[in-house]
Amino acid sequence: MTQFDVVIIGAGINGAGLFRDLCEQGLTCLIVDKSDFGSGTSAAPSRLIHGGLKYLETGELRLVAQSTLERNLLLKNAPHLVAPLLTFIPIFSWTKGVTSALRTLIGQTQTPRSRGAILIKIGLALYDFYGARQRVLPRHRMLSRKAALADLPPLTPKIIAAATYYDARITAPERLVLELVQDGIASNPKSAALTYVSITARNATLTFTGPHGTTIATPNLVVNAAGPWIDAVNATLGTPTQLIGGTKGSHILLDHPALIQALHGRMIYFEADDGRILLVYDYLGRAMVGSTDIKAADPETVRCDADEIAYFLTSLRALLPGLTFDASQIVYAYSGIRPLPASDAATPGLISRDHSAPVIEATPDRPYPILSLIGGKWTTFRGFAEEVATTILIRLGQTRKHSTQSLTIGGGKGYPPDTSARRAWIATLAGTTGIRPERAEQLLARYGTTARMILADQSRFSDSDRLPDAKTYSRAEIDWIARNERVSHLADILMRRTTLAITGNLSHADIAAIADIAAKALNWDAARMQTEITAATDHLTATHRLRIRA
Repeated sequence: MTQFDVVIIGAGINGAGLFRDLCEQGLTCLIVDKSDFGSGTSAAPSRLIHGGLKYLETGELRLVAQSTLERNLLLKNAPHLVAPLLTFIPIFSWTKGVTSALRTLIGQTQTPRSRGAILIKIGLALYDFYGARQRVLPRHRMLSRKAALADLPPLTPKIIAAATYYDARITAPERLVLELVQDGIASNPKSAALTYVSITARNATLTFTGPHGTTIATPNLVVNAAGPWIDAVNATLGTPTQLIGGTKGSHILLDHPALIQALHGRMIYFEADDGRILLVYDYLGRAMVGSTDIKAADPETVRCDADEIAYFLTSLRALLPGLTFDASQIVYAYSGIRPLPASDAATPGLISRDHSAPVIEATPDRPYPILSLIGGKWTTFRGFAEEVATTILIRLGQTRKHSTQSLTIGGGKGYPPDTSARRAWIATLAGTTGIRPERAEQLLARYGTTARMILADQSRFSDSDRLPDAKTYSRAEIDWIARNERVSHLADILMRRTTLAITGNLSHADIAAIADIAAKALNWDAARMQTEITAATDHLTATHRLRIRA
């Protein structure tokens, strides 16, 4: 039996962010999950780090202010995974939406509406204002119809103008979740992390059972960070709640070279015919398209369905009539449930994206209080964690040692701050390891400064030993991941430690090679290795529409 200051149930982005913060303050924490790190809702975002431009419509100005600040901080603290993203907004009218926006500001709520040039100009000016703290991105620009069509030839000629502004994107959100957990344990080695566990609650103890044995914990406080599973976890803890009223968000990725060329590294942020905001951008050479916003409750069965795919393709055809779109271009699809607060709002878009942490106080039979992390968004995880951590510290009679505002994450530590320093870092890595500068740059972009550790590792493979078909990945880096990044299953590597699955860059030979490397690193026998291959391929094809190459 082990005493922990805090047990966090749920190793998604909010749980991992809080875990790191509390460990940094000297608290001993245990974080657990029924699956892998960052494998639930945290694996299903639009992969954007954005300031919440659309939250201006619902009057959530505090959330916009926090989101723009946290976006700017992530660009500094996780530069290996988060980068600026130029965003293009096509505009179809001059004045639409102004009256509705004024009504929203005085407290009325309405369904999504068309947004004209005047409203977009005002919104982007406000966005620039809120993004001034720790500013790292340029301000917005307005474009004439002629300039917009010249800049993006496939665009519909129905536009009257366009605008551009900057947000940011994240290449591997699941890796960031893992790095937060790794950083937390590095700062307080008495803390621990467990995945693929089940929970049994009895009086003062929590029992976690998984593939690596049983851990019995006696916490002073429990945090329920299980996202859309929050109510189910609270029921397991003997405190039934109805806190969550989630919505489903789906995405597809397209193999579409002509679209990628037209995007030229930008995101198009546009209105569908029903007024919902959609997006399309270049994500590692695939066209990321999202997302829907449909009320849904069961995170176990959520899928990107045929109606949503038809909705995306129809919207793209209307936006970009100069290009063709069909379902055969899909290489991957995914869906998740946003853990929003329970709401009776008729329109999902009107449900608040802000966060809260209600407390269920301790009882004689359950001597620890439970804090449930409701809502929140990817971009604001650090700020949310700091708010909740401060509350926990006060409850436990502790004081904050330092803020995490300037604390770099994982491979962002020691990351070269500018182009000149980046070139020097790459040249040094190439010179000391014997790899080509282009490969050093590739690994820096993929892992940040952790690339140096991967190349220095005493693997049985060299960097020149590549996967059979996914030639940008070496067997050495897969071996390092398997031995150093808390891998339990083959799918952890395919879907969350790498971007091989989501970009559709997997063949059966690659999967077999990765499984063989993992088996040797993790002591799987032949039967276990085959079970892992079957489970991963079945899941990827049935749930994510992945077409694995022969």
